[in-house]
Amino acid sequence: MKNIATILCLFIIQITVGQNFQGKAVYKTSSKIRINLSGKNGMQLSDADKEKMQERMRKQFQKTFVLSFNKEASVYKEEEKLSAPTASLGGGNIMVKTIGLGGGNDVLYKNTKKGQYLNQTEVMGKRFLIKDKLRKYDWKLTGETKNIGKYTCYKATYTREETRTNMSFDDGEIEEKKEKVEVVTTAWYTPEIPVSNGPRDYHGLPGLILEVKDGNNIILCSEIVLNPKEKIEIIAPRKGKKVTQEQYGKIMQKKMKETMENFKSRRKGGRNVQISIGG
Repeated sequence: MKNIATILCLFIIQITVGQNFQGKAVYKTSSKIRINLSGKNGMQLSDADKEKMQERMRKQFQKTFVLSFNKEASVYKEEEKLSAPTASLGGGNIMVKTIGLGGGNDVLYKNTKKGQYLNQTEVMGKRFLIKDKLRKYDWKLTGETKNIGKYTCYKATYTREETRTNMSFDDGEIEEKKEKVEVVTTAWYTPEIPVSNGPRDYHGLPGLILEVKDGNNIILCSEIVLNPKEKIEIIAPRKGKKVTQEQYGKIMQKKMKETMENFKSRRKGGRNVQISIGG
């Protein structure tokens, strides 16, 4: 009887620990930037000016995010807000604006048990609350391993085809091009932290995702705190106009075109502008 009681007590303790399991993971993000700024009249940026603009834009995408999680849900948001850089080009200024790339006051809530997410985001002063189902990743698990910090991580990949829209502005005309590309996402996860979660909308692996490489976008975990003394509150965001991810995508396309039109109306001289971020 004593042995049965002991086993039962241990089983109850394990369930309780599992229910109370929580933690925080800090992630650093970065993106490779490609810039082509030239004109039909032969005007081009000097290598020094081009490097200056690339560096300032790179800093815009080097951010720190915190993932607060438990067994079933998480909140992912930026640790600090970075101001948009201004790049000086040929005696004038170009204000680099990032639209809909996450950060600032954005809050991403995921419930991996229910397969749902809420993303509270702001675009040009208007707040949206995107509510939709989590993407289902068809991860391919491999036997490859590496260490990230003190954790042993395993490699998984996911391949998808997506349509990208590239917008360019050439001597007064806005050109929009769409192309289908194959994108490979590589994730490194650790079963030592038993939550099927990760940064941004990444999830679905048997352990916390510590590193992601998606095209030229990289997310890397730099710090983990498990079961901190102070209880973590994971609260779903509630503010903003409710939309689906598809509806939000259409709004973003419209905002991008408006931005290009505004740039067109202010622009002087004949230059072609193409800025590619990530991908």
